[in-house]
Amino acid sequence: MSSTATKPDARLTGRALSCIRDDRTLFSGLGFGVDTGEALIIEGRNGTGKTTLLRAICGIRRPDEGEILWGGESIERLGPDYHRHVAYVGHNDGVKRELTVAENLRMSRALGSEGRLSIEEALRKVHLAGFEDVAASNLSAGQRRRLALARLLVTDSLLWVLDEPFTSLDRHGIGIVEELMAEHVARGGMLVMTSHHEVSMHRTAVHRLNLSA
Repeated sequence: MSSTATKPDARLTGRALSCIRDDRTLFSGLGFGVDTGEALIIEGRNGTGKTTLLRAICGIRRPDEGEILWGGESIERLGPDYHRHVAYVGHNDGVKRELTVAENLRMSRALGSEGRLSIEEALRKVHLAGFEDVAASNLSAGQRRRLALARLLVTDSLLWVLDEPFTSLDRHGIGIVEELMAEHVARGGMLVMTSHHEVSMHRTAVHRLNLSA
């Protein structure tokens, strides 16, 4: 059973967050809240701390002030009990180019909890059916990006954290990813993302946080 069905009371909250980089305050006093079935889009100019905030949400770095809570508990105290619910796709696709498409997804599944979709079903979702035995080094940049996002479908994570998920994608690819995100949220998942592109997720509860404001 997917965690999207078994954790209906999960809530991600940021309280009075501040982050500093190179003696420069990126943001301060920042707050947000995301429930299951909701998406949070983080916007702002380059250098305002969008990626830094995502890394803090993932527990990769600590905020300089404030705290991030999961179900009312600090993610720092929860540790692995929080991280097992989170899937992160950053600027770098994280695809192992020496492996085939299918081997990349098998490795992701082995490292996490098994998702509701098979590898074959996930590849059909991202329009890579028939590429199972192709080395990832032979894929285009857009195809590698879709393969990276297919990892979300073969593992079971309630919270998707995506940093510029439309990088290297054409309009068709963007539409595919928008549909995947909308389906995840509609099933009771949670989404936090950054994007320089306009995001279209109809019938989805979308909150926006502009770090440039």
